[in-house]
Amino acid sequence: MSRFTGSLWKKSRRYGISLTGTGKELSKRPYAPGQHGANTRRKISEYGLQLQEKQKLRFMYGVNERQFHNLFEKASKMKGIHGENFLLLLDSRLDNLVFRAGFARTRRQARQLVNHGHITVDGKRVDIPSYSVSTGQVIGIREQARNMDVIKESIEVNNFTPDYLAVDEEKMEATFTRTPERSELPAEINEALIVEFYSRK
Repeated sequence: MSRFTGSLWKKSRRYGISLTGTGKELSKRPYAPGQHGANTRRKISEYGLQLQEKQKLRFMYGVNERQFHNLFEKASKMKGIHGENFLLLLDSRLDNLVFRAGFARTRRQARQLVNHGHITVDGKRVDIPSYSVSTGQVIGIREQARNMDVIKESIEVNNFTPDYLAVDEEKMEATFTRTPERSELPAEINEALIVEFYSRK
């Protein structure tokens, strides 16, 4: 299954959460899209809830189904709680950390910056959005890209940076200082439902 490239705003309204991270999708119409969106009262089955939770997380991070499942399997081999490990692996992706550091306004924009070769890790250009960043590594903007309007605007409007990232706006660098705690990861996701979804197969 290929990566979803449609409207994240509609998906956000469908699932009732901001998948872009900006919150704009739900500010005007905080209900499902479609003719009957505001009056939807259908009951969702247990399987439906599990599938919905999986899709919410997949669309949030912009990962295709194969990558998503592979990361889930990788998390199962790690010590600790399966669901939390899975969220940690998703959150340590390079595109996500570029977004979290405030160098991009959305994860899609961050992925584009990485794909176009504007991002470095420890001074070396990395153009793979799924690259897994290790603690202690430094994410930076390449010299040639530091005057890009999209990056400057993103840094200017960014009003929150998680504690596990140390950002130097002047140098346009962010250090992944430590592993995030569960409380610092998406609160609107119930990872236990995703573990249950895959355990059914």
